[in-house]
This record gives sequence, structure tokens and C-alpha cells, in this order.
Amino acid sequence: MTFHHRAVPIVLMAVLIDSIGFGIVMPVLPRLIVELSGATLAGATETGVWMLAAYAAAQFLAGPVMGSLGDTIGRRPVILFSMLAFSVDYALMSVAPTIAWLFLGRVVAGLAGAVYGPANAVLADVTPPEKRGQVFSLMGAAFGIGFILGPALGGLLAEFGHRAPFIAAAALAGVNAIWILVALPETMTAERRRPFVWRQAHIVGAFRPLMDSGAAKWLLLAAFCWQFAHMVYPATWAFWAEIALDWGPREIGWSLAASGLSMALVQGFVTGKAITRFGEERTVVIGMTIAGLVFLSYVFIRQGWLVYLVILPGALQGFVFPSINALLSRSTDASHQGAVQGGMQSLSAIAAILSPLALGYALSIGARNGFPSGNFVAASLLAFVALGIVLSKVLGKLSPRPVA
Repeated sequence: MTFHHRAVPIVLMAVLIDSIGFGIVMPVLPRLIVELSGATLAGATETGVWMLAAYAAAQFLAGPVMGSLGDTIGRRPVILFSMLAFSVDYALMSVAPTIAWLFLGRVVAGLAGAVYGPANAVLADVTPPEKRGQVFSLMGAAFGIGFILGPALGGLLAEFGHRAPFIAAAALAGVNAIWILVALPETMTAERRRPFVWRQAHIVGAFRPLMDSGAAKWLLLAAFCWQFAHMVYPATWAFWAEIALDWGPREIGWSLAASGLSMALVQGFVTGKAITRFGEERTVVIGMTIAGLVFLSYVFIRQGWLVYLVILPGALQGFVFPSINALLSRSTDASHQGAVQGGMQSLSAIAAILSPLALGYALSIGARNGFPSGNFVAASLLAFVALGIVLSKVLGKLSPRPVA
């Protein structure tokens, strides 16, 4: 797929830098928490999931606000602010002296991480409704490439200390902010902008344009369950790998890089074709089915090399989010694209608040009792619940309305 508008590669780069920044610190985070808190690895797991919950809570509050601001003042200033905030935040986290400092850093990163809503809105602004599923898959590809580079770099930079990845993430975000300032055009035209209303800058207000469709409501519920399940990777992977496989930062980094490579290949070369052939609804079904089976397979893995046999087919679960995003984007008007995309980020944030606690404690409690894979059992059940909702309440019942 070619970039049909010059804003597209710039926005994709913003997402790429964000995912690199998130992934680059994952291999070192468990040991940095142990270093600052003096806790055991199991105890650090619980601290880590509370950090992710704080990050998600900030995103929950900021997602609809940033999305609505993009509908009001334009996408460009919102995306620029987010990237500048990322740079400053990672710089501060690189010198964090206490766990409380790390928590504060994750909250700021959560606020800045609301860039996904405005970024997706840029893609919706410049793409015809019938092509949005394919273009949203590029967003997933950018995220996947970031997870190739981020964890691999994080594992390598860990040789220079647990703080080095944070410094690298701050530098990357700063360079990207300069590119956004110089090159990103504004895609939200003046005639499509709407006034900013605080009482609408929350998750209920963001999804109000979709509330006349019963099937869309069920799709939102399925999306929530899916996000809850999919958070098993950022919430628990590094901790699970150390506990179940006795991996260190380098092995964790390479496994995440392999996962990111598979995701990028699927999103860049397969997702768009699958949506064209099967349609968004059936592509969601395929992705959720594969995800449930992949989550379950990790329960039985006790040798590291087996992980890599699961990663490649597991990347097909990347079908889910671009397809859901495209269905919802086509179901609302042009003046509310930012709000809906911000609302989706806020919905994801609710799942991200709850899932690290549920899945992280499932891992921690199970590990203390000789079963280190309770997190993946729970994730598999949630994925199949989401699949059941789509099959019974959404498939064949959602009629997206292309709008100008």
C-alpha cells in the first residue's frame, strides 16, 4: 500500500517512536523495580502491574480529551504536545531515584500516550471510509516494527545499565517531535471542526454518535473484552518469561522483537488483504479465534524455543483491532472521528487498568503455587468471550454507514 497523503508516514512514525519507547524499557523494568524496591521478582510483578494500571488510568482520562481537542484545534498540535511530553518524561524516568518517581513517570507517559486517538483520526481524515481498515492496519504495522526495534534495543542497551533504555527513548521522542513540528500538515479542516465541550470529553460522550446502533454497542463490549485479554503481553510477558522460562533481559528483548516482526509482517502484508477478502466482521472473528488458541498454548510452554513456534501464527490476532476500528470509524461522521478514536483509546485504557491487576495477580498467585501461567488461562477465556459476543450479536448485524 502506498502512502496517499504526506501526513500518513509522519503519523506512523509517531506511533513507531511511541512503541519503540514503550518496548525499549520492558526488558529492564522488572529488574529496575527490584533494584529500587528491594522486592523479590514475584513482588516486583505486583508493583509492575500497578504501574501499568496507573499508566492506563491516565490514558483513560486523557484519551477522549485529546481526541476531542483534535476535533477542535486540529490534530497537529495535539500530536506534537504528546511527543514532547514523551521525551521529557523518559528523560526524567532515566534518573528516577525511587519507585514513586517511576509511578509518576508512568502517569505522565499515560497522558502523553493518548496520541493514538489523534493519530488514528489523521488516518480517518485522509482516507476514504471503505479503505480505512487497510490503512489502520498500517498503524498496527508501525506498532509492530516498534516492538521489533524497541525490545531488541532495550536488551542490548541493558548491558550499559538499567537506565540506558530510558535515555534512548527520550532522545528518539525528541527527534520525532522536531519532525512533527517541521513536516506534519494539519488534516482537520476548519469547516469540520466543532467546539470543545468538557462534559462530552469522556468515554460516554465520545461514543454517543454510535449509540443508535445496537450492534455497535455489542462491538464495543467485545472490543473491551479483547483489549482486556490482549493486555496479557505488556502486563505480564516480561515477568512470565523470567518466572516460567528463567529468561533475562536479552532473551525477553529478542522474544518481543520476534513478536514485533511477526506483527509488522502481518499488519503490513496480510491484514489489508484479509479485510478485502473477508470483510471487517469476519476478519475480527478469525483474529479472535487465533488469539484464544495462542493464549492457551502458552500455558503448556516450559522451553524457551517453543515460544518462537507460537509467535508467528499468533501475529494473526493483529487482525482484530484494525477491523474494529474501521467498523466504528465508518459508523460516525467526519466531525467526530477524533472523539470516537479517543474513546476507543479510553476503552482500551479501562481494560488496561483492570487487566494488569487481574492478569498480573493471576500470574503472581499461580507462580507462588507452582503454576506460572494463570495469566494466559484468563486471557484465553476473555478472548473466547469476545468471540462469542461478535458471533452472536455483531456478525451480519452491523451496517456501517460511509459518510463524507
